[in-house]
Parts: sequence; structure tokens; C-alpha cells
Amino acid sequence: MEMANLQDLFVDCLKDLHNAENQLVRALPKMAKAASNPDLKKAFETHLEETKGQIERLDMIFERLGESPKGKKCLAMEGLIGEGKELMEEDAEPEVMDAGLIGASQKIEHYEIAGYGTVRTYAKLLGNDVAAKLLQKTLDEEGATDKKLTALAESTINIDAVEAD
Repeated sequence: MEMANLQDLFVDCLKDLHNAENQLVRALPKMAKAASNPDLKKAFETHLEETKGQIERLDMIFERLGESPKGKKCLAMEGLIGEGKELMEEDAEPEVMDAGLIGASQKIEHYEIAGYGTVRTYAKLLGNDVAAKLLQKTLDEEGATDKKLTALAESTINIDAVEAD
């Protein structure tokens, strides 16, 4: 794809995020299954539903742009999910696994926050206020998920991992 202007880059980045979210929809149920802490399991299940809504918002943006979301593979998400999968194959104490799952999840959240912040800024610069608002909603959800994971880690999960054995 030729990228002659910011609009082209915007569409390319949106395609990358669309693929990333679809990869995450397949990964989150596995992460929920691997989690032993009920609050962490619930956080993954809740984020799965949010992620499906985020894909719907991206689809709305693509429809308004007259573009297809297909044609791009997010290698970064593939790598981040691969790291999480590698962790889940380890023989770890349940509390330690939960701490590791939070770390893997937060890497994903931080990647998404960076990506959505970028495309939201592009949308604003391009005068696409509808897309900017939809992307801000997703950015807010990603930030809230990151904060929820931090709170879980700091209040119980990491503490339980210290005491595991």
C-alpha cells in the first residue's frame, strides 16, 4: 500500500489495530482459563467483551471511510500474545502464573494505548471528529483496563506470588 499522506497512514494503522484486536479476541479466553484468581479471570472475560465492542467501533470507522479492515497482520500483537502463550506453557505456581499473566496483559494494554492514542491524534488532525470520538472511547477503555490490572496486581496477585511455594 502506498502511503502518500496522513490519511493513508491512518488507514494502515487502523488495519493494524483491527487485526491486533481480532488476535486478542482469540487469546483472552485462553488467558482467562489460565488464570486462577477469580478477579483476574473476570477481568479477562470483561475485557474480551470490551474488545469485541472495540472491533465494532473500528468496523464503523472503516465503513465511514469506505475502506476494508483486511490486509494487515499486526506482528507486534502476534509477538506479545506469543510471549503470553510461552508463559502459559510454564510449570508455574498458580499465584505466580497470575502475576505473569498480568504482566503479559499490561504489555498488550500499553501497546494498544500507544496505537489508539496515535490514530486518535491522526483522526483529529484529519478533521475526522467521529473517528476521533470512537477511538477516544476505546483509548479510555484500554486505560481503565490497565488501571484495573495494576490494582489487582498491587492489592493481591503480586503479594500472593511473593508468598507462593
